[in-house]
Order: sequence, then structure tokens, then C-alpha cells
Amino acid sequence: MNGTPVVVDDVMTHRVVALRTGAAFKDIVKTMREWRISALPVLDDGGRVVGVVSEADLLPKEEYSEGDPGHYGQVRDPTEVRKAEAVTAGELMTTPAVTVGPHRTLAHAARVMARTRVKRLPVVGRDGTLKGVVSRSDLLKVFLRDDADIAEEVRREVVVRLFGTHSDGVRVKVRDGAVIVTGQVRETALIPLAVLLARAVPGVVDVCCELSGPHRRPDVPNPQRAAPA
Repeated sequence: MNGTPVVVDDVMTHRVVALRTGAAFKDIVKTMREWRISALPVLDDGGRVVGVVSEADLLPKEEYSEGDPGHYGQVRDPTEVRKAEAVTAGELMTTPAVTVGPHRTLAHAARVMARTRVKRLPVVGRDGTLKGVVSRSDLLKVFLRDDADIAEEVRREVVVRLFGTHSDGVRVKVRDGAVIVTGQVRETALIPLAVLLARAVPGVVDVCCELSGPHRRPDVPNPQRAAPA
């Protein structure tokens, strides 16, 4: 992995298999099996993503293949009946497609996946054309980042930026993605912010902050002060 993955474009798969709206049912099944993927983006004639066909969209064809008219009456969602009768990608696809832009953050893509409960997202440009696909496993690539790279970024982007010239006494160690920050700082009010920013560094699994403020000198009586009579 070259560089630090920060946005979707850094980790997505650029070579993508897609369907046209007129793709036939059997061809869709063959393509999924050949490429070992469970969902395919559907494109219009301009290459824009107009929907997604997943295995879930194909299953009603098998589920309602018994030819029992009474069984159709038990279906709660009319969409399932429509998909059971569909024969092309344009009829089968779920639309509008849930997509993400190539320059959105990995955290944003992860939130979209969690909210919509999908495993893969088509990546589209501003004009809606397909640029790639990002999967859950792609988003996890960030955690393969080298510990030394993580430590350097925490020092540069967190410690030095927050504490400036007073950061010499701060030490940063990283082991298996877990960051440990120790030392003394003058601005103790910035410590919670340092933890928050360190957690946001790509590849960080956990943060243990052991920063403390400067040691306070004990109060020493002034020998020149006159004792009370």
C-alpha cells in the first residue's frame, strides 16, 4: 500500500464489472458466479450508475417459482412479485443506487455501508459515471499501515501542531496500531483534543494517553518575610 489511505479513491477497486440495463437474468447469475461477487452496479448508456443488482434481487425468482397463485397473495411487498417476474437488470435492480464519491473519507464510506447495510458501494464521479467499487475489506486496508508511519503522523499532525515548541518532552509509541502518548505538556486543556485527533489518524486502533501537566513547585516560605510579633 503506497502512501496513507485517506479517501475512497486510495483503497477502491478500479477494475469493475458492471451490467447494462438490458442484461439478461441468466447472464447476471453467470457474471456473479464467474467474478465471485454478490452485487453488480447497473449502468445506463452514458456509463452512469442507475442501480445495483444483488443476489437478494435475484432470489424472488426462485422463491416464487412454484406457480402457486395463493402464494403470491401472501407476499407483503409487491416489489418481490415484480422482481420474481423480472428478466433484465433494469427490471431487477434496486434504485436509486447507494453510491459514494472517490474523494469522500473512509469513515464516511463506512458510515454509509453501516446505515444502508450493504457490503459494497459503487464509486461515482460528479457526473454519476462509475469510477470503481469499494467494499468492506477495502476499508479495512487502512489497518495494515506500518506502526512507524502511524507514529510519525501522530507526532507531526497532532503533537507538534497542538503543543508546538513545548512538544519535545512528548513521546509517541505505536504497537499493532495502538498509540501510546506519554510526557508532559504545558497546555493541559489540549490533552482531550490530542486524544481525539490521534484516534482520527488513519490506521489507529486505540489511543492510550498518559500526558500530564508540568510539575508544580511546592510552596516554600520566604525567609526574608518578617515573622509576626
